[in-house]
Parts: sequence; structure tokens; C-alpha cells
Amino acid sequence: MVGRMEKVPLREVWKKEAKDFTCWLFENLEVLGEELDLKLTADEKEKSIGSFSADMIAEDSSGQKVLIENQLEKTDHGHLGQILTYISNLDAKTAIWISSDPRAEHITAIEWLNETGSGVKFYLVQVEAYRIGNSEPAAKFTVVTGPSEKTKIVGDEKKEMAERDSQRYEFWKSLLEKSKKKTSLHSSISPGIANWIGTSSGVRGLGLNYAVTDKYGQAELYIDRGKESDEENKRIFDELISHRSEIDKEFGEKLNWDRLEDRRACRISKRFDYAGLNDPDKWDKLQEDMIDAMIRLEKALKKHIKALKI
Repeated sequence: MVGRMEKVPLREVWKKEAKDFTCWLFENLEVLGEELDLKLTADEKEKSIGSFSADMIAEDSSGQKVLIENQLEKTDHGHLGQILTYISNLDAKTAIWISSDPRAEHITAIEWLNETGSGVKFYLVQVEAYRIGNSEPAAKFTVVTGPSEKTKIVGDEKKEMAERDSQRYEFWKSLLEKSKKKTSLHSSISPGIANWIGTSSGVRGLGLNYAVTDKYGQAELYIDRGKESDEENKRIFDELISHRSEIDKEFGEKLNWDRLEDRRACRISKRFDYAGLNDPDKWDKLQEDMIDAMIRLEKALKKHIKALKI
């Protein structure tokens, strides 16, 4: 005859979280490890961290510290904060949050933490207890969310994006510092993380912009008067290109004239293809060339922009 499995209230099995559950888990850590597919070795209970104490510290198969925080009730913000505090102070590479009732908001928070690319693996595990007939209660651990190949990919992508944002910021910071010594054109602009920065030419929708990608940098007049301005943008471009020879001569060399037929905007630019964001050793020369081009571009276009019939 097959017995019937019955769920047992956790507080009937472990009345006190610290005294009973944490002590039991410390002696039976392999039960949790099997569910997580981790080889865990118990190290220390109630580990002091400043004026706080972590429920348990373990080690994984590579000898890295593993933080385990227990909560025999609904997850709450307090325990989430504790986990982050303990992880940062312990330099642990894995955090396991055990709860009887994980809230949806905290599941999302743990998923987000696994996507940050921090190098720490976060698990949220539900604990339950069951018995069959008159047997002793048995613990059942279920991984609610944890690190996965998907979160690793997302995390790597976010880390790469953050690094790229930082790289752009440093590029623009350096360029603007150089620019302020030569022209007041972009003196009121702050460095950002986008692939372009710009200022107005004095006419709405005509921006004197710098742009940079992995492979090139450029100075440009970007023509975009806003939503539903396609025809107006093309008309402005056509009016300027009718003076192309004069503008190119004033600039000192041929510019790139891009009507961008498949887009709303238009562009007049000078591009430098010999370097980009991926060439930090060439940033100084690239930035100097972009600034020089911007000064010449603004001078060459100034009277023609003023003469536009807008």
C-alpha cells in the first residue's frame, strides 16, 4: 500500500529558525546541495559581520564562500538587504536565500541580480516539509530562481553595455576638455554615454554634433526638425547642397553630403575612419581632428544657415 504525502507546517518541524532550522541545515547541507546541484560544505553558523550576523557560511567545491540566509516565512526587504550587505562584506560568490514563501517581487529582484554581471550567483529557494503516514517529516527544497545560461548571457550583455557607456563618457569628457580650449561651441555641454553629443547651430533642428562609433569619429551638421519634418529636412538639405562647392571650399576639403533618403533626417559631415572607441591609444589625435573639423564646419555653414528660409 502506498502512503499519502502530507504537508507539515514548518514551525511544527523547526520551532526556532536560528536554533532549530539553521542547526539542522548545518548538519544536513547535502540535502540543499543536491537540489542546487552544488557540493556544499558547512563552515560556520551565525557568522559575525560587523554588528550583524549571517545565518550560515559554507564553501563550494572550488573553496569559494557561499552565504546562506534562512527565512521560515514570506520573503521581505530586510532579508534582501541583509544578503546584499553580507555578500559585499564576505566577498562570497554565491548567495542562497531560503524561504517558505518567496514573494513575486523578490523573485524578480533575484532574477535581476543574476543579470547584473556582478560575478555573484543568487538563488532563491523554497523550503517545505512533508511526511508520509507516521514517518518523520522530511525537508523539500525547490529552486524558485537562480543563475542560468540565459541570465549569464543577459548579465554579460549588461556588463558589456556598462563598460561601453563608461568608455563613451570618458571619450566625450576628454574631447570636451580639449574643445573648450579652442572654441566655445560646446562649452555648455556635459559628457554623456550616448554615441553623440551636440549643440544647436542657432536654428532649431540643426545640430552641430560629434559622433563616435567603434570604428570612426565625425563632426556633423545633423538636420532633423522633429516629428513629421521629413519634407522640411530634405528641403533644408537641398538648399544647403546647392552651395556645396562654396561650403566645401570654405571647409578646406570635400564633406560628406548624406540626404539619407530612407530616413527623416539628413547629414553633412566629416568622418575620420582611422580610429574609433576601440582605439584609445589614438583618441587624442582623433579628438583633435574632430574638434578642428567642427570649428571649420561651423564656419563654413554659418552664413548659409542664417540665409535659410525657415
